[in-house]
Amino acid sequence: MTEVCHAVHAYDALRIRFARIAALEEVASILHWDTSVTMPAGSAAARGEQMATLAGLSHQLITAPELAGHLDDAEERAELLSADDRRNLALMRRKQLRATALPAELVEATARATSACEAAWRTARRESDFGAVAPLLAEVVRLTREQAAELSAATGLAPYDALMDGFQPGLSDARVAEIFGPLEVALRDLLPEVLERQAALPAPIPLAGPFPVEAQRALCRMLAERAGIDFATARLDESTHPFCGGTPTDTRITTRYRTDDAAQAILGVLHECGHALYERNLPRDWARQPLGESAGMAAHESQSLIVEMQACRSDAFLSWLGPRLHAAFGGDPTPYAPANLARLWRRVSAGFIRVEADEVTYPAHIILRWRLERALIAGALAVPDLPGAWNEAMKTLLGLEVPDDARGCLQDIHWYDGAFGYFPSYTLGAMGAAQLFVAAVTAVPEIPARLAEGDLAPLTSWLRTNVHAHGARYGFDELMQAATGRPLDPVVFAAHLKARYLD
Repeated sequence: MTEVCHAVHAYDALRIRFARIAALEEVASILHWDTSVTMPAGSAAARGEQMATLAGLSHQLITAPELAGHLDDAEERAELLSADDRRNLALMRRKQLRATALPAELVEATARATSACEAAWRTARRESDFGAVAPLLAEVVRLTREQAAELSAATGLAPYDALMDGFQPGLSDARVAEIFGPLEVALRDLLPEVLERQAALPAPIPLAGPFPVEAQRALCRMLAERAGIDFATARLDESTHPFCGGTPTDTRITTRYRTDDAAQAILGVLHECGHALYERNLPRDWARQPLGESAGMAAHESQSLIVEMQACRSDAFLSWLGPRLHAAFGGDPTPYAPANLARLWRRVSAGFIRVEADEVTYPAHIILRWRLERALIAGALAVPDLPGAWNEAMKTLLGLEVPDDARGCLQDIHWYDGAFGYFPSYTLGAMGAAQLFVAAVTAVPEIPARLAEGDLAPLTSWLRTNVHAHGARYGFDELMQAATGRPLDPVVFAAHLKARYLD
């Protein structure tokens, strides 16, 4: 009985400790939002120290010797716990193992370096000046390589695998290569067919701007509410790079507005709403526990893309959205006809900017980044050579000559913020979104009809039950198996592209 009480006490102590760690991470998330949205530019150095301090405190809590002791005690009598508690305990151990692999000084140094690099990136991107941020990025890469080596030694994973595992548990470079190799070949064959088919159709009529920012802002807020965002516990703001941050009960969505292109803000907000709905509907009983987190970033991207790409770019939803766009912006109603919106917002063409890419060419943008970041982490590519390597890869994959760094290697925040190993999750998420949408419509056949009424509730309700409510109970393939009856299957994504762009 004493052993039983000791084991239960150890697990209870772990829950308390991990709740405190999660609370610190929530504070860091809000500060990160503030950095991107409202912080004065001159405050970057102080913010870097604040972020480093929070990272250091979290690291101290998770690497403390008593926490390791509690894990040992709880694991010895894990059979006393429920299945979910055992999963939560396993996730605690995983977090502790990854954290103890990293010295505190390396964690704090990385937080300072990424904060400084991200701040410099904003100016460098605006001025298309890679040289201005290159030394700071080189330091981030150096520290990230150190982290990868430490994580590799602790986990037995290859260095780049160890980084990917931090974003999508269980993901390996070999698995990505297994998917991306055939995908690259398939899309290389598909793209000419799609372009030929597209050329045979009437050219889309562009939406005539300008599009006042206030009108865009009101429309984006309305669409977010239609998607299920409650602004009593959410915000919609502007940032250089759109994102969804905050906490499950304090959602921070950002976008960017252009007066000559309303689609960027509208579709960007719908994308981020998918992320937000996932976070807001994670299991409340497991809040601030590892089990109460998402299943990983590929799972997260599947949720943003099922809302934006699968649902809101569908013919059904566009039939509802078109009149609302015309009401917001006025002018000739012809461009807002659903068929024209479909040709316009699903138009396939090679472009420089990942976040503006269509479904067919988007994977090429991810394959490019995946190859380059692998090379950076392996030491096969030096930071000063990144622009040239980027431009060469863009020419090979999409046949484009990159005109400047802003439309090249400066366009994404990820590397400048230290996020190496994240990019593969985007295309894996797109594949997951296609597979989940098929399963959702099979289970709830009225989804397309309700989308034609601007109603996402049947879809998001199915997602809450089959994806969101599981939290981190499953890995990505296990989650796909539970929700769709099979692990991630790239064939479903290929079928979706063919159906949408060739049939």
